Amino acid sequence: MQRILIIEDESPMAEALSFSLEKEGYAVEIAADGKAGIEAFEQRGADLVLLDLMLPGVDGLEVCRRIRSSSAVPIIMLTARDTDIDEVVGLEMGADDYVTKPFNTRKLMARIKAALRRSDSAVKKPAEKLVLDRLAMDRDRHEVFLDGQPVHLTPIEYRILETLMVAGGNAVTREKLLEAAWQGEFFGSYKTLDVHVRRLRRKIEDDPANPSYITTVRGVGYRLGG
Repeated sequence: MQRILIIEDESPMAEALSFSLEKEGYAVEIAADGKAGIEAFEQRGADLVLLDLMLPGVDGLEVCRRIRSSSAVPIIMLTARDTDIDEVVGLEMGADDYVTKPFNTRKLMARIKAALRRSDSAVKKPAEKLVLDRLAMDRDRHEVFLDGQPVHLTPIEYRILETLMVAGGNAVTREKLLEAAWQGEFFGSYKTLDVHVRRLRRKIEDDPANPSYITTVRGVGYRLGG
C-alpha cells in the first residue's frame, strides 16, 4: 500500500483529502504544521507528499527543501496563492508539481496517480553508460556521476538529462522533453520544464549562468554540449 503524507494546517481540507485518498486505497498520514511534517517524513517516510505552502512555523518552502535534500520522493505543493513567482519558487525548492486552491479533487487525484506512476516506473534499460566529458550516466543502475562523484537527481531531472544525452548533441524540443520527463502525463507549462532544467544545471554545471553541458536552443528547446 502506497503511503501519502499530507502536510496541511487546514484541518477540514486535510481530512477531506485523507478521506478521498483512503477511498483510492492509499495509506494516509496528516501533519498539521511544517515541523511535524518533517518529523513524520524522517521517521516514517512516504511515497508522495502533499505539501501546503502556507504553514505555521516552518513554511512549505523550507519543508520542501528539507525533504528534497535527502529524498527524491514526489512532492505536490498546494497553495491558495496563484502567482508565477510562487510557482517558480516552489519548483526551485524541488517540488514536482504545483496545485492552486481551490482545486478539483478528481484532477488532483489524477496528478497524484501520475506522479506515483512516474516514481514507480524505473524500467530496467539495457546495461549502458553514456558519457560526455566529466559527466557519466549509468542507465542500468539509474545513476549519474560528475568527475566520478554521484549526482543526486530527482526522477524528472534524471529523465531530462537522459533524453538529452541519448540525443547525442542534437537539439531536443521542449515538447519531447516534457513527454519524456513526465511520461506523457504533464499538466503544467514550458515554464515548469525550464525551472527543472535550471535545477539540473545547478547540479552538473561549473557555472550554471554560462552552461557548458545543457545549452538553450532558442525557439526550440535544449541540447547537450556547447
